[in-house]
Amino acid sequence: MKKSATISSSFGLTLGAIGVVYGDIGTSVLYAVKEVFITGHVAFNTQNIYGILSLFTWTITFIVSLKYIVLVLRADNNGEGGLIAMLALALNGVKNRPNLHSIILLVGIFGTCLFYGDGVITPAISVLSAVEGLTVFSPELHEVVIPLTLTILFSLFFVQKFGTKGIGKFFGPIMLVWFILIAALGIYHILSHVEILYALNPIYAISFIHHNPSLSFILLGAIVLCVTGAEALYADMGHFGKQPIRLAWFTIVMPALILNYFGQGAFLLNHPEASINPFFLMIPHSLRIPMIVMATLATVIASQALISGSFSITKQVIQLGLLPRMRVFYTNIKETGQIYIPMINWGLFLTICFAVIMFKTSNALAAAYGIAVCTDMLITTTLTYFVVRYVWNYSIYICFGVTGLFFIVDLLFWSSNLLKLFHGGWFPILLGTSMFIMMVTWRDGQQLVHRAHVTTKVDLKQFLDQLFNSFTAKRLQKVLNDTETKIQLLGTPPESAMHENFLELQSQHLALQEKLDCHTDYHTLFNNIQLIDGVAVFLVAEEDIVPIALKQNLKHNKCLHRTNLFVTVQMHEIPWIGQHKRANVTYLGHNCWKVVLNFGFKNDIDIPEALQNIQSFNFELKPSELSYYLSNETVIASEHVEGIALWREKLFAHMHRNAGAAAEFLKLPSNNVVEMRAKVEI
Repeated sequence: MKKSATISSSFGLTLGAIGVVYGDIGTSVLYAVKEVFITGHVAFNTQNIYGILSLFTWTITFIVSLKYIVLVLRADNNGEGGLIAMLALALNGVKNRPNLHSIILLVGIFGTCLFYGDGVITPAISVLSAVEGLTVFSPELHEVVIPLTLTILFSLFFVQKFGTKGIGKFFGPIMLVWFILIAALGIYHILSHVEILYALNPIYAISFIHHNPSLSFILLGAIVLCVTGAEALYADMGHFGKQPIRLAWFTIVMPALILNYFGQGAFLLNHPEASINPFFLMIPHSLRIPMIVMATLATVIASQALISGSFSITKQVIQLGLLPRMRVFYTNIKETGQIYIPMINWGLFLTICFAVIMFKTSNALAAAYGIAVCTDMLITTTLTYFVVRYVWNYSIYICFGVTGLFFIVDLLFWSSNLLKLFHGGWFPILLGTSMFIMMVTWRDGQQLVHRAHVTTKVDLKQFLDQLFNSFTAKRLQKVLNDTETKIQLLGTPPESAMHENFLELQSQHLALQEKLDCHTDYHTLFNNIQLIDGVAVFLVAEEDIVPIALKQNLKHNKCLHRTNLFVTVQMHEIPWIGQHKRANVTYLGHNCWKVVLNFGFKNDIDIPEALQNIQSFNFELKPSELSYYLSNETVIASEHVEGIALWREKLFAHMHRNAGAAAEFLKLPSNNVVEMRAKVEI
């Protein structure tokens, strides 16, 4: 029974991986071969076509099978993959090397930013290339390509707010049918020219490069399109696991892709004029409309994976402190990974529409595509080196041997794509650079705000001691006043029987006055502060610092709760932290507690839930009786304060003003939240 359940689960994960992980690379057959031959630089002869197909085969084998499937998938961060997970792993390995740590962080941030460029280009080129199949069926339909593409994209982004739970289960079966169809299409044309399978021999690729070195270098920029989407193998490892991803690749995806590429090659040998769109032209005329529909579905699924990935990456980046808070909606109460971020959703949609309208054709978009993909591949290889060297602790020779060859190959593809920089390659670089500036500015701005707090820092324990000493002073003053009243009533009879009581009261009076003198400063500082019932939770940016909300509450409301929790959220460079390691609790005296809540960058931050799970409090924590105090700061950019460039300070201030509500981000009950405002000059 268990064995049967395991097989069923493995099959389900493998099918899911086919649908989600391989959607992008699975649709590359629509445009990769076309981009190689459409320039007219490659003569249509047997040797050249064999050479190109051999290059396709061994690019897929070397980059996807060897680099990602064999090596990179091993670099899991507590079971999670993706550039953020890889970055966190590498940073943890060099945490004792601050200079190297800073450089790797910047490289990793830039690679993450390029993901957004990929998230724009992939839906644009995939859907556009599928819809362009209509012009193969009927050239008169050329005018409807862009409007139809924009309509499909709008529909795709519009349904994001409803989640993918209902349609997600169809992704795997649809993509499985897609891979079967493209494989069958390839086999159909290979049978007319079986000798083309000789191109599986790498000798043909080497021979083509040897006879056409300059042309080969230029063509690398188009050949790399056959591995677009390879990053998804690693990014989705946490969802499906290594084995299903590997099984899906070697049994379904890789054979289907190579068969289709070889089928396109065989078709071009017989029909050189078909280079304008070999994929759709190789389809029998009666089947073109069904295949166009199927291709459109496949490209929508590929786009969906990128969109969902953008939401996930954004959430992780926010929790690492590299972007301001944004509104996050959970579209599936059982699956916390299924989220919807409106700002990212519609921002992507508008940018994709701009790309489609500006570039107009998939050929033009292909020029913009490769450079972002190759830069991310290069960064992944670089980070892999640091993981192998400093996390796995292999010798430097093994590290260079393992990653050096991959780095050289990635560098060749990247260099070739630089030739397309002024022909569209600038677009994803511009998008990535813009995101990089925002992320680094947000990080640096947060550090400036932190510095502003530190310069006016008051130790929390000392502050609380002073605060509660003021209440002691009040009690002493009251007792002292009562004692003075009693002394006045007794008078000063020198020989009276009351003399003994008089001396005792006078001695108490002197002792009380001495104690009160020790607390005079505190009594003056916190004059008229009243203790009230209930529990106050103060959210503190950094532990051991007095929160602004507490100061403002004392200043304006003149009150303090009898029980106070000072809660700091700490984000860590690991994906998950379990409940058993969630909270570190320290008693500060006076019924006050310091609580540090630890979260990984993939954990959901839920303050009320985390507090409810703490067992070390000596009181009952009733959710309805909690008051959450937040410090809502207004950041003011100033050229008089030393910091970053003024324009970046203004950008940070703007981002800070438009950040999502902290209460919503921390899942605080809105009816129990009190926000106290303060100004911070940077």
